[in-house]
Amino acid sequence: MTQVGRYGGEFDAVMFRYAGVGGWHFVSVPDDLSPRATHAWGRTPVVATVDGHTWRTSVWRGKGGQTALAIPKRVRNGKGDGDVVHVEVRFDSL
Repeated sequence: MTQVGRYGGEFDAVMFRYAGVGGWHFVSVPDDLSPRATHAWGRTPVVATVDGHTWRTSVWRGKGGQTALAIPKRVRNGKGDGDVVHVEVRFDSL
């Protein structure tokens, strides 16, 4: 795991599929790389890179304190639940 600034960095994570409607895929952001929520709904804007694909998005801090990053289908390249991805998150607004 590589730390970048106060928050953010690089890490490898196992994707998991949310069981709800739509079946979004997520990774958990390690606690030591996660900032406090800066926007409504526990959201914090980030620049995310997963397996070399970069986009602007947000991470969400859940009620249990865990921070999650949604991985869109166009970024997953056929990977899914249980697959490992390399992630970098940068928090521009912090």
